[in-house]
Amino acid sequence: MTTYDTLITVQELAALGADAGVLLVDCRHELADPGKGERAWTEGHLPGAVHAHLDRDLSDLRKPGLGRHPLPDAADFAALLSRWGCDAARQVVVYDDAGGAIAARLWWMLRLAGHTAAAVLDGGFPAWLAAGLPVTREPPLPAACAVELAFQAKSLIDADTLQRELAADTVLLLDARAAPRFRGEVEPIDPVAGHVPGARNRPFSLNLDARGCFKPRDALRAEFAGLLGARTAAQVVHMCGSGVTACHNLLAMEHAGLAGSRVYAPSWSGWIADPARPVARGDA
Repeated sequence: MTTYDTLITVQELAALGADAGVLLVDCRHELADPGKGERAWTEGHLPGAVHAHLDRDLSDLRKPGLGRHPLPDAADFAALLSRWGCDAARQVVVYDDAGGAIAARLWWMLRLAGHTAAAVLDGGFPAWLAAGLPVTREPPLPAACAVELAFQAKSLIDADTLQRELAADTVLLLDARAAPRFRGEVEPIDPVAGHVPGARNRPFSLNLDARGCFKPRDALRAEFAGLLGARTAAQVVHMCGSGVTACHNLLAMEHAGLAGSRVYAPSWSGWIADPARPVARGDA
């Protein structure tokens, strides 16, 4: 079977069939109503799909100072994958109903754990429905398996290292939030408005077309190349409000063949946890 490691279309997924052994994960979530995604999964999901809750499964909210969605420990993530029956060789397809904004977080966490056979369903649940493909209310019955993993530290960066690299001009920091939040004109979620000094704004929504699907590879490559200039993809660090939509920009770059960028996982909500860290407003 072909391995999918960035995006997969609904037609490609449907063609694989139920016997392909693909692990489907429904990541639907709404920040303003944290239970809505799980309720939506209960009402109807892709056949065989388990549900991943952003707050419970893809974050560890017990970690203060690391943003609104701190990464869980590797052991906890391994336990989750074990319950899902996700061994190292299994193809995983993750989806949401927000253009991949939430699903990309799980995709990135799998990559961070060395599981490269993971892809985001392009267009997500709406595209699946639009194609007339089946949904079910039946919960899956996954067979658990043993999973051991470690997160790849080289793909992460902490605040102190980020500050040093920004001061040395050896990194390009891309912020995936919407422009008004980046500029500090509005801040509906976090207690401080603005952005990390030296960051550039690349709203994750720019990765999508009018249908909510990712733009073609060549278009994404050209857009990100315009931001990178002479820098390499490995010199890019992604952030957002809490380390979720940052992964969408990383996914877009990887899909465009620009591999090797990192994520500042605490993102803006983690940055402002220390009031001594500088804050910028406006476009610069």
